[in-house]
Amino acid sequence: MDRSRPLAALLAAAALAVPGLTALSSAARAADADLLVNGGFEAGLDGWTCTAGSGTTVGSPVRSGSAALQAVPAGSDNARCAQEVAVQPDAEYTLTGHVRGSYVFLGADGTGTTDASAWTRSAPDWQRLTTTFHTGPSTTKITVYTHGWYGTGAYQADDISLTGPGADTGLPPAAPTGLTAGTITSTGVALSWAAVPGATSYAVHRDGTEVLTVGGTSATVTGLTPSTAYGFQVSARNDEGESPRSATLTATTASGSGGGTADLPPHALVGYLHAGFANGSGYTRLADVPDSWDVIDLAFGEPTSTTSGDIRFTRCPVTRCPNAESDAEFKAAVRAKQAAGKKVLISIGGQNGQVRLTTAAARDAFVTSVSKIIDEYGLDGLDIDFEGHSLSLDADDTDFRNPTTPVIVNLISAVRTLKARYGAHFVLTTAPETFFVQLGHQYYGTGRWGGQDPRCGAYLPVVHALRDDLTLLHVQDYNSGPVMGLDGQYHSMGGADFHIAMTDMLLTGFTVAGNADRFFPPLRPDQVAIGMPASTDAGNGYVSPAEVTRTLDCLTKGTGCGSYATHGTWPGLRGLMTWSINWDRYGSREFQRTFDGYFG
Repeated sequence: MDRSRPLAALLAAAALAVPGLTALSSAARAADADLLVNGGFEAGLDGWTCTAGSGTTVGSPVRSGSAALQAVPAGSDNARCAQEVAVQPDAEYTLTGHVRGSYVFLGADGTGTTDASAWTRSAPDWQRLTTTFHTGPSTTKITVYTHGWYGTGAYQADDISLTGPGADTGLPPAAPTGLTAGTITSTGVALSWAAVPGATSYAVHRDGTEVLTVGGTSATVTGLTPSTAYGFQVSARNDEGESPRSATLTATTASGSGGGTADLPPHALVGYLHAGFANGSGYTRLADVPDSWDVIDLAFGEPTSTTSGDIRFTRCPVTRCPNAESDAEFKAAVRAKQAAGKKVLISIGGQNGQVRLTTAAARDAFVTSVSKIIDEYGLDGLDIDFEGHSLSLDADDTDFRNPTTPVIVNLISAVRTLKARYGAHFVLTTAPETFFVQLGHQYYGTGRWGGQDPRCGAYLPVVHALRDDLTLLHVQDYNSGPVMGLDGQYHSMGGADFHIAMTDMLLTGFTVAGNADRFFPPLRPDQVAIGMPASTDAGNGYVSPAEVTRTLDCLTKGTGCGSYATHGTWPGLRGLMTWSINWDRYGSREFQRTFDGYFG
């Protein structure tokens, strides 16, 4: 995400995207109530949540009463303070508040129609902001917020009110209708249904047993058995109770494609081996890699040119790596690792290996050349480590379920061809950076990109299309800027919270760019490993062994989670990935010892 654009340009773009200041609507009738809790902040922050601890209450300046909100934006946080409010569907509301400071926003989102916002460029004294909006036909709650702008100093807000009809209460919602199945894989079924007025959540039932609770009108049930028929129902809930269940929808999972676990142990340690180059970590012979490493990614196969699709793997020559083994010794080491139950893969790309499969010819050359490497060394499969601009979205590619960008379509096709060629035991892994995956939660498919990097979420269509063939996804939770989690908060690398939030997103699933109709389904826990640097020398975002342990405790046991509340506990989480085996050896094998100590 590029924050170097001039502030005025960014704000001008925001002003084009949302309604501006409006007059007080006549629909805000005298009989309508103020629905906000503690809009004058006389009870501190009761009812309000501020990002990154940015908000507090102050006794001066205030507009009325004895307190007002004061929040301080940081370089990566806009000091958003928000409150969720129950509303009626298809109703008119007026939001009003008073603010002080530079670049202060007041608005409401989740309205089900066009979200509303008002802002002021400069308010040295209290300035009134107001805007109106109409809720959608199934909207029962919205979020009122105020925020500043990144790094522009403190702002104050006071006397915020939301007037309009209060939410209807007293009756449970009606039973959902329109239950249909979308994407069906060998292990999962995507479901959707019509919204029920007054519902605040929905329960999904499989063969009579509740298996999921969701806030929206879609869900993906995972962990299913291939070639098996299941009966699904959905019920709606609110504070008054639960509806009857919907009519039963029967769906049969697809036959197994052989992606799965690829004979990995229940918990696996994945590492990259510098097989083709030397750096400060020194060269490590494949035969000398300790038995703790279950998946060894040979770094790297690289393209002969950016768009050729032709990939070559050249091992580090003895002129640069004096202790490098011969080809015969290297191939013997591959066979020995495989005999010990380990998987040895060729990793394609890396920081310096940009691969753009822009044409069908490049796609076919990729398949041919990667197959040649796998066959020559007798490898178990492929790791996709596309970085740089190897994957970036065309501006009109807005639906991860139906990608149109050639470099993405061709990559999916190439990998499927390789999978078909090598069969059920072909190991397929991928190691995207966080902005290729988790930032898709915020920015994927946002029109002409609005200043966002077109790489945001560009791996999502690849992972989604190949999810039944994918053995492991191990996102690089390092060399990353702050990323918003499912809690609406920004998380920064370097501690357990970042890994917990990023992994929770993969295992829970998420809406893409706020579009409830485009839900990225969760991956199975056995498909997910967490990417971390092995040491402070290996990359930004190093975390201590204690933080690694806290991450694993939270995700697999539900303990030590800190301030982040996960959406589940996943004892079947596959394990950890690191860059790299070489750097871990250089660092006295700290990462390996932490993994061994935790999983035994």
